[in-house]
Amino acid sequence: MTLTREALARAYRQMKTIREFEERLHLEIQTGEIPGFTHLYAGQEAVAVGVCATLGDRDYIVSTHRGHGHCIAKGCDVAGMMKEIYGRRDGLCKGKGGSMHIADVTKGMLGANAIVGGGPPIAVGAAIACKLRGDGTVSVAFGGDGSCNQGTVFEALNLAVVLQVPTIFVFENNGYSEHTGVDYAVGSKDIAGRARAFGMPAERCDGSDFHAVHAAMQRALEHARGGRGPAAIEAVTTRFYGHFEGDPQLYRARDEVRRQRESMDCLKRFRDSAAAHGLSASELDALDAAVLADIDAAVAGAKASPPPAEAELTTDVYSSY
Repeated sequence: MTLTREALARAYRQMKTIREFEERLHLEIQTGEIPGFTHLYAGQEAVAVGVCATLGDRDYIVSTHRGHGHCIAKGCDVAGMMKEIYGRRDGLCKGKGGSMHIADVTKGMLGANAIVGGGPPIAVGAAIACKLRGDGTVSVAFGGDGSCNQGTVFEALNLAVVLQVPTIFVFENNGYSEHTGVDYAVGSKDIAGRARAFGMPAERCDGSDFHAVHAAMQRALEHARGGRGPAAIEAVTTRFYGHFEGDPQLYRARDEVRRQRESMDCLKRFRDSAAAHGLSASELDALDAAVLADIDAAVAGAKASPPPAEAELTTDVYSSY
């Protein structure tokens, strides 16, 4: 599918929003106002946006502990997300989920997940619902390179093939499972090949190139929406920050991140090709300014929002059927 100028501008704005959201959190976390652990997504924006640009609100995604980018790409409210991360009553989950447990089912975002490999089984369950409804919707499971070693993921890959459900498994290979390099931890050196061995089509793409991710997702989506079962994508990318905020990153080579910011920045690469798609530098600069204003407003709104009342401690814990 060829994207229009408007769709490309929207994709750039989403990627820029994710980047500035994370860059701002990197600073705000140092104030001590944000509770809990935070895992930043900066550097991987092209994966979330390239995948979610193909989806609608009725399609599902299941995220990871590094989930802010997936939420924004799926259309979750940025101001509501910021309030959630600050633990505020007006957050998307009323301030009770925080960074690692943001969800918005109205956007098909079934939740971030602090358990490595915890998302794919949930995504397969959602895909079963998609198949039973017969409405052409799909379910997407995001996971990192570390998740590909989890038994829960093996079982989800196998079950999706056995049941022929429309699940798309997206492995974001950013080179590290927490602090362990992928070249050491993945024996086959081929995450897409692992998925392919279960009986589904799988391909590797450049996760720093929005257009490459979008094209790979289009092929996977055509397969899944066509009733032919699951598919998988391994997107090779990087993260610009540590596994978590405060990670000293002593396991990374000297100047590694600086070099990757120069050669693997998906925003720079998008801008380099923008003119060929009819987008001018001035248009992109205007989008940059609008995004920065949005992030400033989101932070100010979060700081002004009250926390949940103590009386609300036990509400929203269990579902009643």
